[in-house]
Amino acid sequence: MTEHIEPKTFALLQRVINARCDDPFAVLGPHMVGGARCVTAYDPGATAMWAVVDGTAHPLDQQPSLPGIFRGTVPGSKPYVLRGQGDTGATWEFEDAYRFGPVLGQIDEYLLGEGTHRRLWQVLGAHVREHEGVQGTSFAVWAPNARRVSVVGDFNLWDGRRHVMRRRGATGVWEIFIPGTTEGTAYKYELVGSNGKVLPLKADPVGFGSQHPPENASVVRDIRGYGWSDTPWMTKREANNARTAPISVYEVHLGSWRRKENGRRISYIEAADELVAYVKDMGFTHIELMPISEYPFDGSWGYQPVGMFAPTVRHGPPHEFRDLVNAAHKADVGVILDWVPGHFPTDAHGLGQFDGTALYEHGDPREGFHQDWNTLIYNYGRREVANYLTANALYWLEEYHVDGLRVDAVASMLYRDYSRKDGEWVPNKDGGRENYEAIAMLQNMNTFTYGEVPGIMTVAEESTSYPKVSGPVHEGGLGFGYKWNMGWMNDTLDYMKKDPLYRKHHHHQMTFGLAYAFSENFILPISHDEVVHGKGTMLDRMPGTEWEKFANLRAYYSFMWGHPGKKLLFMGQEFAQAKEWNHDTELDWDGAEKPNHKGIQSLVRDLNRLYAATPALHVKDCDPEGFQWIEADDAEASVFAWIRRGAPGDPEVVVISNMTPQEHTAYPLGMPSEGTWREVLNTDAAVYGGGGRGNMGSVSAVKVPRNGQPASATVMLPPLATIFLIKD
Repeated sequence: MTEHIEPKTFALLQRVINARCDDPFAVLGPHMVGGARCVTAYDPGATAMWAVVDGTAHPLDQQPSLPGIFRGTVPGSKPYVLRGQGDTGATWEFEDAYRFGPVLGQIDEYLLGEGTHRRLWQVLGAHVREHEGVQGTSFAVWAPNARRVSVVGDFNLWDGRRHVMRRRGATGVWEIFIPGTTEGTAYKYELVGSNGKVLPLKADPVGFGSQHPPENASVVRDIRGYGWSDTPWMTKREANNARTAPISVYEVHLGSWRRKENGRRISYIEAADELVAYVKDMGFTHIELMPISEYPFDGSWGYQPVGMFAPTVRHGPPHEFRDLVNAAHKADVGVILDWVPGHFPTDAHGLGQFDGTALYEHGDPREGFHQDWNTLIYNYGRREVANYLTANALYWLEEYHVDGLRVDAVASMLYRDYSRKDGEWVPNKDGGRENYEAIAMLQNMNTFTYGEVPGIMTVAEESTSYPKVSGPVHEGGLGFGYKWNMGWMNDTLDYMKKDPLYRKHHHHQMTFGLAYAFSENFILPISHDEVVHGKGTMLDRMPGTEWEKFANLRAYYSFMWGHPGKKLLFMGQEFAQAKEWNHDTELDWDGAEKPNHKGIQSLVRDLNRLYAATPALHVKDCDPEGFQWIEADDAEASVFAWIRRGAPGDPEVVVISNMTPQEHTAYPLGMPSEGTWREVLNTDAAVYGGGGRGNMGSVSAVKVPRNGQPASATVMLPPLATIFLIKD
């Protein structure tokens, strides 16, 4: 009865009822009182309560001044379940969450407090498990400044009074094991801030699943026990991701690659069949998926994620995403994910003001708010936040066998004044613009992931001339495996959009990239950013008649495949889609069947196969020894010619581009050696939609020096075309 409850306990129970108790385990559940086990339970919907042991029900007394509180002696030490009864006489039984001990161990607690828990997802988030002989789910969340944290869901009527979590010392982590909660359970966290106010319900920062948007609760997902069958790929992955490997990436927005009946998005399982087969047929070596971490707004294309540990449910649950990765690997295709550690959205259920304070973000908007995207910026200098991000990178690589991460908007992370005017940013400790904390996080992420997961790659989308982006960390670099070559992309696309009559005045735009081509390990990207926001399509960029547009594009793609650097095309570009990309609809697959578009598609397929089969075109993509100009200065004719070399003994390749509509029937050109050079690819071939002009299968080089080369040949250069010659 109430008069037998100590004043301190009574006060805590009042706080339980008022949902203001931060230590419910101190008063709820079983406790020894006067040498006997005393059970205290709280259920605001009950009028009577029993503790049931081995079928025997022991009544718990309702406390008159504490509505919903029941208390009584339960003999013995065997586990009990609670039986409640409502005012209608209906009864229900449930396990008492407050009779279970902690799940987190002391080592976990130490690492969490230190901000060095490398596999953060193994302790935070929602984990289906057996604990003390009972099946259920353990929940753990970091919220150091909250006064109270509860798990809420359908299982407790979204009532924050019912499952208040226990605080784990000074770590700022709260945890609870809730018996009976299973795979598929929707949940959120209800937090009371330091000011005593209840915050908007929050999704789990380390949740493995989510509801379908626009609903935004987290969903319990059991990610254990997937049966991988990709061992052959995993054993050779390091070689497939190496600087010496042929790497040709197909960038995909999964929601708009293909749609199904009634506009339904393709599922991970369907993509495991259809997308993988298509990519394999086209000769691409890797699929790069635009962000699949759960995101609320379709129009962000995934670049404003809320669920960093949850594959978006738009295409299926986590195991089905693994099915996609597994299928790709069995087809010898790698999978790269876009990863977004640069910012996060302000949605109320997200990370912003998570525990009522600027926890994940900076409090000062000059450091913590992106003006361009109306998003929040992570506080990289906070050890727990840096730990959260580096652990998230490792999570995708380990749990989903992903082969690489392409890191979005790296430039926005490196500079404190990114897209800001004077007075709108805070200098670093030395008064400069570099974001030391973000730089350290990226370096640690790269060191950590490369060290922990053999054979992976990381790729930076970095648009400035920041030094050593793909340089080793121990030499002062950021430690990425590759960097997108945005300068090359901007220069060459600007050149290609010009009327061929004027290209001679901009000849340097096609050659300048070689001045820095080997300063980083580059990927040449023609990404989704080039076919949105009114930019039109790749075909729209090309000048001239319809025939000339297609010819220009064929010549340009082949220039790209012959150029040093790994390759990347966004979906639809491989068949010259005629419509600007729209994330709400599938690609124009009907248009892809038209002859000219099919010709481009056939060319890209052949370029990929030639690139992969010809060591000289890929072995030294990132090595200056693999490239030599033959003709870089013929601006008047807009002709470019160069040599690609591989390892000693690999046949050399000569690539020649004619970027005017003027046919050169007998163009004199230096060659690396005399003899027969086979024409292995010609973009003017009729099969690609060209005019069928060429060199009758081969070119004969004689021992007459030219262009600094020991031999020379007379070459037929079709208009607006690129040809590849390989030493027979």
